[in-house]
Amino acid sequence: MIVISANQVKLSYGIDVILSSVTLHINEGDKVALIGANGAGKSTLFKILTREIRDFSGEVFIDKSKTLGYLSQKMTLDPDKTIHEEALTVFASLMEMEEKMLLLEEEMKRPYDEAHHEAHEKAITDYVTLQEQYAMRGGNTYRGEVHKVLRGLGFTEEEFEKSVAILSGGQKTRVALAKLLLSNPEIILLDEPTNHLDLTAIEWLEEYLKNYKGTLLIISHDRFFLDSITNRTFEMIQGEIQIYNAPYTKSLELKEKDYEVKLKAFRHQQEEIQRQEKIIERYKSFNREKSIRAAESRQKMLDKVERLEAPPKAHSPYKIAFTNDVESGTDVLIAENLAKAYGETELFDHLSFHQRKGERIALIGENGRGKTTLFKMILGEVKPDKGDIVLGKNVTVGYYDQEQSDLSPEKTVFSEIHDDFPQLTEREVRTYLGSFLFRGDEVFKTVENLSGGEKCRVNLLKLMLKRSNFLILDEPTNHLDIPSREALEEALLDYDGTLFVISHDRYFLNKVVNTIFELQADGLVKYLGNYSYYVEKKNNPQRYLQEEEQPEKNRTKATEEKKKRKSKDKEEREKKKALKTLEKTIEDLEAEKLQLQDSLTTEEVYSDIKKSMAVSQTLHEAEVKLAELYEEWETLLMEEEE
Repeated sequence: MIVISANQVKLSYGIDVILSSVTLHINEGDKVALIGANGAGKSTLFKILTREIRDFSGEVFIDKSKTLGYLSQKMTLDPDKTIHEEALTVFASLMEMEEKMLLLEEEMKRPYDEAHHEAHEKAITDYVTLQEQYAMRGGNTYRGEVHKVLRGLGFTEEEFEKSVAILSGGQKTRVALAKLLLSNPEIILLDEPTNHLDLTAIEWLEEYLKNYKGTLLIISHDRFFLDSITNRTFEMIQGEIQIYNAPYTKSLELKEKDYEVKLKAFRHQQEEIQRQEKIIERYKSFNREKSIRAAESRQKMLDKVERLEAPPKAHSPYKIAFTNDVESGTDVLIAENLAKAYGETELFDHLSFHQRKGERIALIGENGRGKTTLFKMILGEVKPDKGDIVLGKNVTVGYYDQEQSDLSPEKTVFSEIHDDFPQLTEREVRTYLGSFLFRGDEVFKTVENLSGGEKCRVNLLKLMLKRSNFLILDEPTNHLDIPSREALEEALLDYDGTLFVISHDRYFLNKVVNTIFELQADGLVKYLGNYSYYVEKKNNPQRYLQEEEQPEKNRTKATEEKKKRKSKDKEEREKKKALKTLEKTIEDLEAEKLQLQDSLTTEEVYSDIKKSMAVSQTLHEAEVKLAELYEEWETLLMEEEE
């Protein structure tokens, strides 16, 4: 049964088209991911569905018999309440019933008076009825449910009594999310629900939503989260929606196949159009009444053909390439017996580790454990209470700060880059900014007026231009949309330096890193693998203990596995590069083939038998070469799918 639908929904503000033609339907029980680049119109569509925006054209339907809950990026909370009190407001009707039952209990405790027999009997009847309703509506369990949800979203028991007025933006978002989940509507719309959640809270939310029986529509850039929960993917592109009946990763495969089918249809039509045009030109060249009529008839038929457009090939939104000027030594970073505490709050103690050249390490751990503090120790901005940190020979550090604190709010985008890299000409700066999607007058926007995603792009460009051999990245994918995250991942996979990263983006961690450091109070626990490998070992501690009992064998095995993974990653990257190069060669040869076919219809060529034969021979050779290239292309595609 359809519970949400939209038909030809359009929205414009002046000449700016936000939604050009959105058509979709969502069935009861569907769990749908709504993805797309920043600014594509995803949140706008949510506001249309919830009637926050009404000045649109088209039709929108939401089943009125279903309750609807919406987590937007704007929320209303009572600043005078505590976290616990605000969460309890969801159950205001149950608390009113509790008060009524208390009053009825007081009434029933009064000494029996025959004169008030009817009132006494009514109090008992009302109490029993109310008690049944209270139990049916979850009155006996709702307080426990409030505690469960608040703890699941990362609040400690001590924080329950914090005033909403003093909460950070992220904490307020978590309170609003808790209220939405507790209200348990039949349709839920979530706009970036994993923002401000640590890994533990994200995983808890995943399990909660997996077990949710209603209908979900989720805007998120967290691809691992979407793969875990959703069964359909809606991609917003240029104001329209492409629908794939599969989770995110599977939708990429369907999207690629869809592209290939459309490309094949387009090429086939183009070839047929050219064939018909040549026949028409040939009829015209006879210059007879009958042949001219035949040419006109064919031209009318050709004019009626609905022309297919070449399907756009998805490309990286901007070009990132991390390189380094100086090669570091084998030992990049050595930390010995580090400890740090603030007052009575101890972040960590007895922390030691060694990072070597080329290693790609992710640092994970609960929020507040000191991950960013450790990074600032490496940078020399924070001193450890004890212990030592040593950077290796020729190590040059590039740091990405999730707080964007190294950007100057009053500067323009142009001056932010030019001041840090004065050796670049103005033209070079504008070229680099253009490749990071800052074009025209956008380069003169001040930093303080940039969105979170735009600030990320400026910082990534600065990091790229620094050409460091050791990248330390603190939550680099925050505020980036999915296309931008993929561009960053590809750049890091091609980077031949050393990487140390903090991230809650599990898709990113699976793709980019090969070692996980879990930061705990008494030091680090090391896992030789990506995020999924880390989870597997955490969920199977017995196997982990067995490996610890054979450390030498385990180290040898881990080293071999690491070499295999590195070799496999390199092989996959080379295949992708080969595929891109091959596609470009095919495109160029297809263009050359079209030029040769066109030249055969010119009088200069078809009137000269030698020229005509030469062009025909070149065309034949091009077609033979294309057939070979397409065969090679298909082979590479099949290998990539495997």
